[in-house]
Amino acid sequence: MLSCDICGEIVASELDMKAHLIVHMENEVTCPFCKLSGVNYDEMCFHIETAHFEQNTPERNFGKLNAMQYENPDSQNTTLQRTMEVHSSIHSACASNFPKNSAQSVPKDGTLKHEAFHTERVTESRQYLRSQEKQSGLSPVPGSIYETTYSPPDCPFCGKIEGCSQDMETHVKTKHASLLETPLEDCHQPLYDCPMCGLVCTNYHILQEHVDLHLEESSFQEGMDRVQCSGDRELAHQLQQEEDRKRKSEESRQEREEFQKLQRQYGLDNSGGYRQQQLRYMEMEVNRGRMHPSEFHNRKADMMESIAIGIDDGKTNTSRIIEALHRYYQNTATDVRCVWLSTVVDHFHSSFGDKGWGCGYRNFQMLLSSLLQNDVYGDCLKGMSIPCIPKIQSMIEDAWKEGFDPQGACQLNNKLQGTKAWIGACEIYTLLTSLRVKCRIIDFHKSTGPSGTHPRLFEWILNYYSSAREGNPKVVCTSKPPVYLQHQGHSRTIVGIEEKKNRTLCLLIFDPGCSSREMQRLLKQDIEPGSLRQLRKSVGNLKHKQYQIVAVEGVLSPEEKVARKQASQVFTAEKIP
Repeated sequence: MLSCDICGEIVASELDMKAHLIVHMENEVTCPFCKLSGVNYDEMCFHIETAHFEQNTPERNFGKLNAMQYENPDSQNTTLQRTMEVHSSIHSACASNFPKNSAQSVPKDGTLKHEAFHTERVTESRQYLRSQEKQSGLSPVPGSIYETTYSPPDCPFCGKIEGCSQDMETHVKTKHASLLETPLEDCHQPLYDCPMCGLVCTNYHILQEHVDLHLEESSFQEGMDRVQCSGDRELAHQLQQEEDRKRKSEESRQEREEFQKLQRQYGLDNSGGYRQQQLRYMEMEVNRGRMHPSEFHNRKADMMESIAIGIDDGKTNTSRIIEALHRYYQNTATDVRCVWLSTVVDHFHSSFGDKGWGCGYRNFQMLLSSLLQNDVYGDCLKGMSIPCIPKIQSMIEDAWKEGFDPQGACQLNNKLQGTKAWIGACEIYTLLTSLRVKCRIIDFHKSTGPSGTHPRLFEWILNYYSSAREGNPKVVCTSKPPVYLQHQGHSRTIVGIEEKKNRTLCLLIFDPGCSSREMQRLLKQDIEPGSLRQLRKSVGNLKHKQYQIVAVEGVLSPEEKVARKQASQVFTAEKIP
């Protein structure tokens, strides 16, 4: 039976012992006496032989060997020979594999200090082993346990062989003190602290090499940081570019949607014009059962005839309203001090074909209906009738071709026919000027009263109608044409102004949004005061941010027409503060 010197385990044969020792060499070794760990197998053998000799297994096993020798001489020789071979192999591994020039292989637990303490016991053990061998009649065997396991030690740093462990300890402490982890206290060697990690070194050159390693590591880390920083900046730049690309793409999409929305709003989306919209609405009425198919075909035929000759069919026209207002104010309106009315004007409301975009065209029809009944404008408007909406579009395009308002023509792509494009004060001014009707645009570009009101607009209209007042009648039928009124999204026609007894002013306005049925209520003999609500607009009712008006002032001579055409190259409206 063989016993392991490291852990004390007993095995049956030499092969089992070798296999067992290989396990120790491959795994972490722990001292069975003081639980030392963290060293390799060779260092553990050296530790046990020097620090725990009196507790070591060989000392205990030799008593067993002696007892076995006297009982069975044949088996004793075999067992002793196997035991000596095992211990010889252990020490041979320790001696052959122990590093000789590495400071790291020095025992980390201060074994050299313990070796001096046990040197005397080791010597006594050697003498005891030799006496036991002589008494048993055993002859020295080459590679015996005391000659192999405790052969003269050699220096692990320089390889020098000393006679005993005490001499070897003295040699290591004196010749290789700088390589020990814990230098001798009595050597009085200077100590050098590393300024970067606090490591204590006994040699200046070693400290310098150690610090150089720190600097190289720091330089490498700085380089890695620069690379990382550069990579982070590049990544941030890429992310910013991606964010900018997405933002620009989103802005472009929103701009396209807003532009398409404006195109639809102002009738520039190529969805057809007056004729197409009129047909669609009538087809919808037929599908809903509100219109008989025969009526659909009759209306379609009338529309096509009206467009072909360029004259309005008059189905949205309401006449004689100014005369009805004159009777009402003369006989019924007791709260009114004075009222001024324009010349005779007909009301035109929107139809299926221009619903939602035709207010400007309908207001031009109202204004033209008044001019056609005024002899002052008979020369410039000779032979004209109230045109239909497609004809009005054609007339504006002709004015553009003459050279009027090139900027406005460019904004509308020089095309109105076949579209639902809105028109405003500029297009009304252009069309009237091309017809030699003298007019001007006045821009009320900001509020002039509290709560966003425009009292200056009311004062201007009052001065416009009351300038030709004669005497002091309650109702004044002036020779002034109606005034075109434009604000954001809609336009209307001013046909008069009334002054109440409390000196407040109200405009009288025709709205294309009012149907013929509503306007015909004003034609009754006894007009109800509530029927005028849709016409009366006080200062508090007009609170849009900006207003423009087109006021007719007479007739242009051919020379004045040419001059205005040239002036319209840089068109500006007259602004009222």
